Amino acid sequence: MADHQLTHVYRGYIACLNDQDWDNLGRFVGDAVQYNGETIGLEGYRGMLESDFTAIPDLRFNIEFLVCEPPRVAVRLHFDCHPKGVLFGLPVHGKRVTFAENVFYEFRDGRIREVWSVIDKAAIQAQL
Repeated sequence: MADHQLTHVYRGYIACLNDQDWDNLGRFVGDAVQYNGETIGLEGYRGMLESDFTAIPDLRFNIEFLVCEPPRVAVRLHFDCHPKGVLFGLPVHGKRVTFAENVFYEFRDGRIREVWSVIDKAAIQAQL
């Protein structure tokens, strides 16, 4: 898959997340997806995302920058939100926080096969 095609697929994935279109998540995420080295599968991945939206009702994935080198995509995502309670072990309780996630994806057959995610928890902690 060419880099412009993979970029298009990735942007479709982000739209799917922001729309909470869980029925179409499998178009973008493989059945045996791994997250930070653990195989959680599509259902586990969906459950993780649904939990994120429950904890952060105004969650929105915003792409700050995207680098594509097939079969991999590297992205810095930006979040500006109001989590309901404890977020990543930090007592946010409805306060507005902004933070970033650096995330790397590997695709196979046009779907996400592996995800490596690092969230800037220190940025959240500094705002509390």
